[in-house]
Amino acid sequence: MKKLFGIIGNPIKHSLSPVLHKYWFDKYSLDADYSIIDVTNNNLTKIIEKIKDRSFTGINVTLPYKQKIINHIDKVVNDAEQTGSVNTVLIDGNKSVIGENTDVFGLQAAYLKEIDNNSNQKALVIGAGGVSPSVILSLQKSGIRNISLTNRTNEKCIFLKKRFSTINILPWKNLQSEIKNFDIIVNATSLGLKGADDFEFNFSGTKNKVIYIDTIYNPLETKTYKYLKEEGKKVFNGLDMFIYQGQKSFYLWNKINPEIDDRLLDLLGSKLKWSK
Repeated sequence: MKKLFGIIGNPIKHSLSPVLHKYWFDKYSLDADYSIIDVTNNNLTKIIEKIKDRSFTGINVTLPYKQKIINHIDKVVNDAEQTGSVNTVLIDGNKSVIGENTDVFGLQAAYLKEIDNNSNQKALVIGAGGVSPSVILSLQKSGIRNISLTNRTNEKCIFLKKRFSTINILPWKNLQSEIKNFDIIVNATSLGLKGADDFEFNFSGTKNKVIYIDTIYNPLETKTYKYLKEEGKKVFNGLDMFIYQGQKSFYLWNKINPEIDDRLLDLLGSKLKWSK
């Protein structure tokens, strides 16, 4: 019987998750399919019911449902419990619907190995949305103690500080003037996403050895990414994070740790365009 998987989110058309997982299904000769699932706030429960009755074996979750879906599943575990953010849903041996978080692993595997384990480094997370809790936990797991958070609406920062009490809140109005003080900057917003606006300033005051991580992978180069790259700064886009989080989701569902090979990277690269 064919196993069915999918992803929910909005906007979702840009997602390469179907390409990623279908590649691995073919590589490991699995009778499975992966699709984009049209969902709204009103029918999240129906999607979970489809997992319980085995219509779906598992789903990925992206914005804006990473927190909203928690009220519709049986329990959250591991990094999902710590972050309050779910991006992978599966059913366990007791037929309970489980919420997992593979974004934390994805970020660590992709980028944070590049960061010296120096607790004196200062990190800035821009954005307090669905992926931000995963970014904060990844930084903490990597030994970064001094973490600041900024967002256009301060209420979301205050909400996250209740979960991560040691973080600092940087007012959005001070972002440009304070950007020079950070060693690591992570864009966890949708600014720069294909078809969306980018930041209104160019990060010209950043440190020479700053590390800039963009959680966006479509486009591969946002305006800010491109500017910092041309300035000679160390920059990363969101593609590697996307691949590694998908790798862990695939393992949780299928108990196979899929290979990330050159053919896969070429396939994903062919679906994306470097910004002009």
